[in-house]
Amino acid sequence: MISLLSKLLIKDYQNVASSAVRLRYGVLCGAVGIFFNALLFAGKLIAGTLTGSIGITADAFNNLSDAGSSAITLVGFRLSDAKADKEHPFGHGRFEYISGLIVSMAILLMGVELVKASVERIVHPEAVAFSFLAMGILVASILVKIYMFLYNRRIGKKIDSAAMRATAMDSFSDVAATSVVLLSMLVSKWTGWLIDGYAGLLVALFILYTGVRAAKETISPLLGQSPKREFVERIERIVLEQEGVIGVHDLVVHDYGPGRRMISLHAEVPAGGDMILLHDTVDNLEKLLRKECGCETVIHMDPVETNNAETNRLRAETLAILTALDARLTLHDFRVVAGPTHTNLVFDVVVPFGFSMTDEAVRNAIFERIHALEGTCFAVIEIDKSSVRAEEQDAH
Repeated sequence: MISLLSKLLIKDYQNVASSAVRLRYGVLCGAVGIFFNALLFAGKLIAGTLTGSIGITADAFNNLSDAGSSAITLVGFRLSDAKADKEHPFGHGRFEYISGLIVSMAILLMGVELVKASVERIVHPEAVAFSFLAMGILVASILVKIYMFLYNRRIGKKIDSAAMRATAMDSFSDVAATSVVLLSMLVSKWTGWLIDGYAGLLVALFILYTGVRAAKETISPLLGQSPKREFVERIERIVLEQEGVIGVHDLVVHDYGPGRRMISLHAEVPAGGDMILLHDTVDNLEKLLRKECGCETVIHMDPVETNNAETNRLRAETLAILTALDARLTLHDFRVVAGPTHTNLVFDVVVPFGFSMTDEAVRNAIFERIHALEGTCFAVIEIDKSSVRAEEQDAH
């Protein structure tokens, strides 16, 4: 249904890089979510009244809160599409993250309330009346929520929306919640065991777990998380494909909301090259990155000595020392400052976050190995931190 509505209601629906298209997807999914959740609330409220089940009634109000969450997501997309102004020169894209965080908080609040109601039912158990109508409503609810989980996850991935992914997780938690309630009703009918309160508690704990996960996903971009490895590799590939660029480092990504990234980087160029031509290359590269990756870019040119055989030899030996210490270590801004009695090798070393050695230990280890290999050489080392996520560094 969502695919059909997308084609009918969203002009240029495949152009998900467009903020206008993203907005229409958010509004569409929010409106559909409000409709489905309001319908499920009404159905489950009827079922809860018929059976006297605290689990079903709590699940009904959970769907009511989901309708509110869908409304929040819809409003969040609207607010995030507001144009830049003098107070917010990079736009209002982070409203989308904020709406996802509010959805997460609503999930957690519902989980806490359900814990309290379930504990009360455990302390004072009551029989749950069986009803085929109630069972049919619960089964239908599970199927609807599975569908909502699938389309929210698919659209969230398609438009890279943390708010949509949080809504998808909320729908998934509802599938588990309603399944447990349905199971408890069947167990109560066939065995006489009064497990309605325990079922509600199980549901509440799962909802709390889902809320924590969703909150973590929306808080991270608000705090300023590291960029994804795929994005970094794409940027580096585009930069290194340009004639005259021989290296890239110090890539920093600033995320002001989906489709509102700003990046800065250092591009290494031959020191003996034509600076006018290289500057033109960098200008064109900034335009290319805006077109290909949808981000504003500031590039600093770093002239690098490429025609000095001794510098190239010392750089290769230094890089080999780093690789032997740990394959994840890299260097940049390598310079050789020669003197009458000794030579300084000046360079930056990029160390991943969570590295087993301290910065000082890394610096000392490299210093000692260089001095042992080249008796007249001393290393002057600056430690940098990699911007790529630690788990992705480990995977590479």
